[in-house]
Amino acid sequence: MTIEELDAARLDELRAFFAELPEGDLTFIKEDVRDPATVEGWTRPGGRVRRWTAAGDDGRIAGFVSLAPLLGWSSHVGELRLVVGPAHRGHRVGRALARFALMRALELGLRKVVVEVVAEQQAAIALFGNLGFRGEALLSDHIRDHDGRLRDLLVLAHDAEDQWSAMSAVGVADEVA
Repeated sequence: MTIEELDAARLDELRAFFAELPEGDLTFIKEDVRDPATVEGWTRPGGRVRRWTAAGDDGRIAGFVSLAPLLGWSSHVGELRLVVGPAHRGHRVGRALARFALMRALELGLRKVVVEVVAEQQAAIALFGNLGFRGEALLSDHIRDHDGRLRDLLVLAHDAEDQWSAMSAVGVADEVA
């Protein structure tokens, strides 16, 4: 698997990746990723949001991650968003992308990274928990899915500075980079 910064050369592949996601997955993505203009905008150079894709052995996009540094009084915080294609779930693609984004967050000087997860997504919660994220907020009935049902949203946070300092102290930081 290779992780690369998203650019215009992968636009059609990224559109195909999002087009193949099950309808239920789209409920939990903030943007309308089936809107060609949305995804095209992501491939333009510049801007504060960083985006990467993971390609599987076949070279096709297996997953997508973005890291958006927040602004103003939260400029030390980054928001991570992660999507893994159904065929690649359970194959450590999400873990690799999340770890990659956490490393980039440190390089950008961010001290905290947050991710929003639908409270029912146990696999995602476990993935982020294993990477040092902890529950920070539960927002009841915060998401309305495509069927109109309300869902709870869990905000998980990773205190990058504390986590990496602890790992460095015991000599593990180099192992996970």
